Amino acid sequence: MAYDVTITDHDIPLAVRDHGGPGDPVFLLHGLGGTLEAWDAVALPGHRAVALDLRGHGLSGDGPWEWDRVLDDLEAVVKHLDLGNPAVVGHSLGGMLAVLWARRHPECPAIVNLDGLRSAESAPDNYPGLDAATRDRELAALKAAFDAQAAALAGPLPDGLGPLFPARARVERDGEVYARPGAELLAAVRCSPEFRDTIPLLRQVTCDAWVVIPTQDPPGMPGGELMAAFRRGVRRDLAGLPPHLQVRELEASHDMLAEQPAAVAALIGGFLA
Repeated sequence: MAYDVTITDHDIPLAVRDHGGPGDPVFLLHGLGGTLEAWDAVALPGHRAVALDLRGHGLSGDGPWEWDRVLDDLEAVVKHLDLGNPAVVGHSLGGMLAVLWARRHPECPAIVNLDGLRSAESAPDNYPGLDAATRDRELAALKAAFDAQAAALAGPLPDGLGPLFPARARVERDGEVYARPGAELLAAVRCSPEFRDTIPLLRQVTCDAWVVIPTQDPPGMPGGELMAAFRRGVRRDLAGLPPHLQVRELEASHDMLAEQPAAVAALIGGFLA
């Protein structure tokens, strides 16, 4: 049975859910704006699955988003729960952290990266096969949408919008409800080179790794030509990986954890087995 624990002997409090299990440890990392609850429906029998609220998310504490400091957070959880040398599975932002963890820990047994390769708002040459005018227009529209979202999250959530966020993803201050993570953390992540493109770092990983990429447009995001070109760029840049880095495609969108938890669990379990 899963139990929750808050680690307090660290720079910031870290909220963790230990799903238990008698097998080898697997560390589960959610995406930007998510919480550890994203993994509740992903059953991994035969493994000790442990999920974390990343800093600034869920019930974990706030702190500046610096990638090395976030990796230090992960180290604190591994040490506190005596996980030894866990495999690491991450979705989106969590997948990027899995790559960085494997670079820090070459002895890591394996990682799984679930569409944590690059931001949809990436460098212009990452959208091959799209004419420059269309690309630039659609990228400008995407940036405007992300800017508007960030601005909306900078203040209190409007009446009626708060309940749309899971309880773990909102906080009350001075009688107002705010979303977590806040605008400052979102901006720090969004502007970082690691978030904009992790594929060059993936090529430095020496442990076994599976990369799972979606075939469908993200719901609620302008798709069409830009996202099709984005997927072409990802496939292009994953070509020719060394044999220990394997790529799989899943008939899902970026929200594959919510859409197909059983299929994701089967992929993870099959790889780790």
